[in-house]
Amino acid sequence: MIYLDNHATTRLDPRVLEAMLPWLTDHYGNAGSTTHEMGREARAAVDAARDTCAAAIGATPREIVFTGGATESVNLAILGTASRIRGQTGGVSRGHVITVATEHHAVLDPIEHLEREGFAVTRLPVAGQGDPSGVPGRIRLADLDSALRPDTFLVSVLLANNEIGVVQEVAAIADRVHAAGAILHVDCAQALGRIPVDVDSIGADLASFSGHKFHGPKGVGALYVRRRGRAVRVDPLVFGGGQERGMRSGTLDVPAIVGMAEAARLANEGLAAEVPHMRQLRDRLWQKLTDVVPGIAINGPALDADDVGPTPVRLVNNLNVHIPGVDGQTLLATLSNEGLALSSGSACSSESPRPSHVLLALGLSEDQARASLRFGLSRFTTESEVDEAARRIAAGIARLRLQ
Repeated sequence: MIYLDNHATTRLDPRVLEAMLPWLTDHYGNAGSTTHEMGREARAAVDAARDTCAAAIGATPREIVFTGGATESVNLAILGTASRIRGQTGGVSRGHVITVATEHHAVLDPIEHLEREGFAVTRLPVAGQGDPSGVPGRIRLADLDSALRPDTFLVSVLLANNEIGVVQEVAAIADRVHAAGAILHVDCAQALGRIPVDVDSIGADLASFSGHKFHGPKGVGALYVRRRGRAVRVDPLVFGGGQERGMRSGTLDVPAIVGMAEAARLANEGLAAEVPHMRQLRDRLWQKLTDVVPGIAINGPALDADDVGPTPVRLVNNLNVHIPGVDGQTLLATLSNEGLALSSGSACSSESPRPSHVLLALGLSEDQARASLRFGLSRFTTESEVDEAARRIAAGIARLRLQ
């Protein structure tokens, strides 16, 4: 099996597993049981992990809230902020939320829930494929300016898109959001380990992370909640034991938290070497595919877009293409039988028969969206895997076109 689906999840780094193992075996105390040594030992491990996670994103330890993953972090940020706003107005005013049409469903679904409860919602469009007025997949800042209202209290945007890899101009977005007196939530799930992430530099008030997206364990994440300067408060969604300063009750998963922290440390430590490695392999894969697959085209920004301007435009480990003349699901099934692990979009939407909402937002037809493949590379991807994957893809497409 050649695994090229690293936007869906990543391999647990062996060094992360090594850091976790003691907390899965001999050191199994509850971090809330500080009346004895095993509990205090677990608490110290969580505190150290909080320090490490904070350092990885330019935060302070008290700004890190551990959760069960990015989806929970996103829900806590969006629904917790809305609950706080509703409480401040006595439930009279619902207010206005802005997001982007190409967000992950972890963002779109809770915002749709708020809309059903009476909140006003604006979903910003993005520049389309081939649109000369903008970068494909990025919002136009003028659209954000037009959408902001006096009652806008929250804007939620992906730092890096999970399907087409486009990186939004979040720092410029933050300037506008804060000038309007609103809060900015940034979904950073795909970014850590692929681009530098500093919450102050991007202007985030709330930011969501997931351990398994950067070679950590599944089932653990974090929410950054700004406590310095323009401090932010969110209402909890889970009640019970008051853990995480009351923002997220429940027994802490010490092994997973330790693992996520080690993964975050390794992601930052390896950034300088791993970014060129993934870019080189991504560009090699694209060249191999263009050599053998007639008509193949890129979805999202051009691969050389990063050569212009100071802000990264596309994740270096992302390639998303559409292949005319084939059915996407049939192609995926064929390639799976060939030993390739790929996808056509978000893992959270893989059971839906509908084409990707991200690709449709770029202006692709339903047929083009269904005939698209998403590749996600990682620190563990090798040159030989890329070459073999291109060969198998070309062979699979050739067979389908002959049928």
